[in-house]
Amino acid sequence: MQSITTPPANADVLLSPADARPHTVVEDTYAGVIACTFIAFGVVMLRQAGLVTGGMAGVALLLSYYLHYPATTLFAVTNIPFFWLAGKLVSIRFGLKTMVASMAIMGLGLLLPVSFGFAFLDPLFAAIFGGTLCGIGILVLARHGAGVGGVGVVALMLQRFKGWNAGTTQLVCDIMILSTSLLILDMHKFLLSLVSAFAVNGVMIVNHRPGRYIGH
Repeated sequence: MQSITTPPANADVLLSPADARPHTVVEDTYAGVIACTFIAFGVVMLRQAGLVTGGMAGVALLLSYYLHYPATTLFAVTNIPFFWLAGKLVSIRFGLKTMVASMAIMGLGLLLPVSFGFAFLDPLFAAIFGGTLCGIGILVLARHGAGVGGVGVVALMLQRFKGWNAGTTQLVCDIMILSTSLLILDMHKFLLSLVSAFAVNGVMIVNHRPGRYIGH
């Protein structure tokens, strides 16, 4: 009598790239819209609360306080050099997807503030929830072969070729970027900005680990 073998608990780790089923164009598009909306919403929340986060989003937020331009617009502009880097270091497809995602985030960042407003927004809630939304958006893009540019491109590249955890790499870089925010933020908002960076990268650290997910 043939025995039935129960798959091991870590069966997903045993999958090879050949077992992965590519996402369809429709799936990539739908996921991209959701991801970019989450990221734009998170950045708008952080901007409304006067906070900063890590990565190029943090750089864009810092610049927005000086230049008084929408943070998502500055996010797309400062990311331009990284579109080429993404195409060069990873693939042209990845670079194009990253460029489209950044442009979408910029457009949504202009649309969202005229579509709704906050009568009250607690800074701690903005740090946690806004950061988590950004993290989920970045995670979804990563699982559909795209990024958000900046340090994230380098972090995903290191995870792909070196096996380094993308969230941990991003977090180290974010702390360095956030340290510059002390030039314009008081200590309370600086600490809340750190919380937002941990919220962003916590999503990646827990949900985007090498060997845990295979997707195209």
